[in-house]
Amino acid sequence: MAGIFDLTGRKALVTGGAKGIGAAIVRALDRAGATVAIADLDVMAAQTVIAELSNGGFAVEIDVTKRASVEHAMGQAIEGLGGLDILCANAGVSTMRPAVDITDEEWDFNFDVNARGVFLTNQIATRYFLAEKKPAVIVNTASLAAKVGAPLLAHYSASKFAVFGWTQALARELAPKGIRVNCVCPGFVKTSMQEREIVWEAELRGMTPEAVRAEYVSLTPLGRIEEPEDVADVVVFLASDASRFMTGQGINITGGFRMD
Repeated sequence: MAGIFDLTGRKALVTGGAKGIGAAIVRALDRAGATVAIADLDVMAAQTVIAELSNGGFAVEIDVTKRASVEHAMGQAIEGLGGLDILCANAGVSTMRPAVDITDEEWDFNFDVNARGVFLTNQIATRYFLAEKKPAVIVNTASLAAKVGAPLLAHYSASKFAVFGWTQALARELAPKGIRVNCVCPGFVKTSMQEREIVWEAELRGMTPEAVRAEYVSLTPLGRIEEPEDVADVVVFLASDASRFMTGQGINITGGFRMD
């Protein structure tokens, strides 16, 4: 990429970058010229992705639910990269169950990773950005479920609504410091997480997985299942100077399912 989408010389950290949307974000940032560190629980998978990159990079282990782990991983990334300009807080999880059957453990699991993980990574990176007194970018991965409550995913939706709310509030606080904070809101994305969810949803609704998948397509005006790269390219846009006057936004990447 060139021009206003060029990230040459920028240093980025992507949490949950070993697979799915995260891995696509890592590859897209690399293509745009950034040097990328992946922070993931699965360091071996992260190293496999790093080996593909043109601009180098490295992998660090992280548990986004633990402050000490995030501080350690962030420190390793900043030292290894020689700084940090872009944080993509992408790590996320899901489980699926009717709201009346959600357990305390499932609620906590979704909130610990999806909401607390974004809080910790954003806060710790922000402290670094403020200390360095330099412009920076944070892109959080929210969800279509951050805009409209999703049946069978009430706890997941609640955690992603939290991500969107946090993103907007943090963006207002940090705008005077030249730090932009946005989030992406993907729809039905073809990942291993989606494959698990399709099986769960089929069982809970008495359908076949094929019927669930076909329903996802029918709900999407652009007429196909979303690819991780559809999300990753928008993240590059938000990380680049092309979006220099955008902050506090939750960008729908849903093939038209959500239009507001």
